[in-house]
Amino acid sequence: MNKSTLPLPPPVFLLIGVVAVSFSSILIKWSEAPASILGMYRLLFTVLLFLPFLPWREMKILFKNSTLKEWLMLAVSGVFLGLHFLFWMESFSHTTVASAMILTALEPVFVVIGAYFLFKEKTSKVGIISILIAVSGSVIIASGDIGVSKTALYGDLLSVLGTVAVSVHMLAGQELCRKMPSIIYSFAVFLIGGLVLFVYNICICTNVSLIQYDIKDWWIFLLLALIPNIFGHALFNWLLKYVDATTISMAILGEPIGAIILAYFLLGEMTTVSQLVGGMIVMISVMIFLKYKAAELEKVTALQEKSNIS
Repeated sequence: MNKSTLPLPPPVFLLIGVVAVSFSSILIKWSEAPASILGMYRLLFTVLLFLPFLPWREMKILFKNSTLKEWLMLAVSGVFLGLHFLFWMESFSHTTVASAMILTALEPVFVVIGAYFLFKEKTSKVGIISILIAVSGSVIIASGDIGVSKTALYGDLLSVLGTVAVSVHMLAGQELCRKMPSIIYSFAVFLIGGLVLFVYNICICTNVSLIQYDIKDWWIFLLLALIPNIFGHALFNWLLKYVDATTISMAILGEPIGAIILAYFLLGEMTTVSQLVGGMIVMISVMIFLKYKAAELEKVTALQEKSNIS
């Protein structure tokens, strides 16, 4: 961790990022625009905000020297980011902020499962047990929503699909993030994801308008790009230069807690017993999993350094 080049301690920036992404669900709930429109403008407005800060010369060289595989991985990452916003944002129209947000904490679980099948990365018994416990927590949340309505359960399913989509986005882009600056990678995948939703809105979801929205909705489109994307996700990408990925993953687990608190005060949404119990199980199990993965990574790094010395 390189703290000397940061103007403030890393926890300050992590707190800013967590608070910023926690506002995402609130802004979505405040808008009456369809999820596909919200996701499209959130991504495309972020692209516009990135434009003045892009290293154009470096981008030209980087894209010119990229291989076909890297272009395909970039496309997959962007497409699934767009699908993530489509499914996840739509889930808020059917279920509560608490259920939708807690289920997104399953992202590390899906990433590990995907890494096993795609990259043959094995997980220990501790990791498997923590995954099973996390899944049981999500089942408790879903079972509670069954008692509420089938619509709430459908919202839970959309949230899970959105989490699977963002996991594919992460897996496809993990190597690319090591080869290019975070702002270039973020710009590219946000642009691709936004264009995917644009095509969806004009070719598939043809009953929605692209421009006929209240001024309140346009402000929400801009705020979604500025607050959770720029001051949240982009800030986390920038912090990867100074803070390890596991620390950031642990911090992002605070998003559901922040979103639930904001939903209580700003939306008047109450949290049910099943959401509290299931949410605690999911959060604790994922925290155990991430801590174990961090310890496992430290052991591997230590062995590699020892091998290099010898």
